[in-house]
Amino acid sequence: MKMRMIIIPVIMLMAVSLTMPEISEGQRRGWSGRGRSPMPSDTLPVPREGQEKRIIDVLEDIAANQRGMLNVPMDDGRLLRLLTETMGAKHVVEIGTSNGYSGLWLLMALRTTGGKLTTFEIDPEKVRLATNNFKKAGVDHLATIIEGDAHEEVKKLKGPIDLLFIDADKDGYLDYLNKLLPLVRPGGLIVSHNMNSMNQDYINALTTNPDLETLIQNQYLGGVGVTLKKR
Repeated sequence: MKMRMIIIPVIMLMAVSLTMPEISEGQRRGWSGRGRSPMPSDTLPVPREGQEKRIIDVLEDIAANQRGMLNVPMDDGRLLRLLTETMGAKHVVEIGTSNGYSGLWLLMALRTTGGKLTTFEIDPEKVRLATNNFKKAGVDHLATIIEGDAHEEVKKLKGPIDLLFIDADKDGYLDYLNKLLPLVRPGGLIVSHNMNSMNQDYINALTTNPDLETLIQNQYLGGVGVTLKKR
């Protein structure tokens, strides 16, 4: 009887292992985020030239060696790059710099649009890491990191903002939105990370305002809200 009790779990484990897919190239190279399982994307960015490769190399180094920073998954970073470059953004504001991982995706686009990044971070150690990562990637001249409480510091900002990316204290999203939405230009975007863990007041603010149109993507990986400020 004891032997049967041992054999059955072993057989079940073998069956599960046989059904599991092989890891992708992206997974082998450390493209994961927020402590979840490796990202599902099989396709890494293909650099067009040396500067883009330099940024991608730093992104890979961050993914492999600076874990535990609550960074966005790779696919969400790529989305930020696509949105920023497609709209030709000149001024992107990021709430929650961390070690600069998401900022590098934004900067990858901004170097081609002639734009700038203003990013806010309250943790001095993360500011140090982000500063070094931006320098290693050769895009530090395009970024301004503001250290301090973003709830207070954003009051000093001036518009227009082309794209606002919020990925900081979840209870503070609504306050950030209320303070910065007037600075977002008509036709501009608000990108909100971790929508699945967001309070209902913030979701209502994005989905019941007739001046806004919101779509939530990647709901199984935390949820990314993309909101258009209508023209």
